[in-house]
Amino acid sequence: MTPYWEDPEAGIAVYHGDMRDVLPALGLQADLVVADPPYAETALEWDRWPNGWPTLAAGVASSMWCFGSMRMFLDRRDEFTGWKLSQDIVWEKHNGSSRSSDRFRRIHEYATHWYRGDWASTHHDTPRIVTGVDRRSRVGYSPDSRAEHLGKYTERTVWSDDGTRLMTSVLRVRSMHHGAIHPTEKPIGILDPLIRYACPEGGLLVDPFAGSGSTLDAARQAGRRAIGIEAREDYCEAIARRLSALTLPAA
Repeated sequence: MTPYWEDPEAGIAVYHGDMRDVLPALGLQADLVVADPPYAETALEWDRWPNGWPTLAAGVASSMWCFGSMRMFLDRRDEFTGWKLSQDIVWEKHNGSSRSSDRFRRIHEYATHWYRGDWASTHHDTPRIVTGVDRRSRVGYSPDSRAEHLGKYTERTVWSDDGTRLMTSVLRVRSMHHGAIHPTEKPIGILDPLIRYACPEGGLLVDPFAGSGSTLDAARQAGRRAIGIEAREDYCEAIARRLSALTLPAA
């Protein structure tokens, strides 16, 4: 198939069409799928779940991040058969997106990580954040210091504090309501750690619902290759303009 737009040097390409037609035709194998499908929670014309897409994604990669709501995942749970859930990340937004007045004001969405096959062979590299802790300190744990429900250490463990900690499972990133290209556009700040976690540097990821091109933008800035598929041509054009104007920082 012919890309709608591509940057061969960066390994980025955009294809126009329904992902259910385009993805099988590409015949590719990727390191990661990053999907932000329609949640099918509104009466809006574009908010329609593409039946069968998780199965098609399983034919492309054995690792996948998928954005969604709890309702979406429960309603569509049978379509994730064949995938194993490794974890869920909570994206805490700075404001709510729901107009319902009879429920708590929802200011979060989920990003769930799925994999197939053996976990040990699935690429995962958890980002770390700088804490400012004294890097010279060393901490020792006695054999029985771990909580009962987590098991017991069999021997004393000593580790050197490098001043960092694992990134937490709740990430607070401002949403994109103002100046967004797409009504459900995800900010680079929430995409970057997910991509770095599950896609090796120089690896290939696929976004079957490219929308604004945020995932492709984040992948390019993180040094990953990416292929996006978008059903609407006007968004394909917006992605092309966005990525054409992107200036990478000096190496």
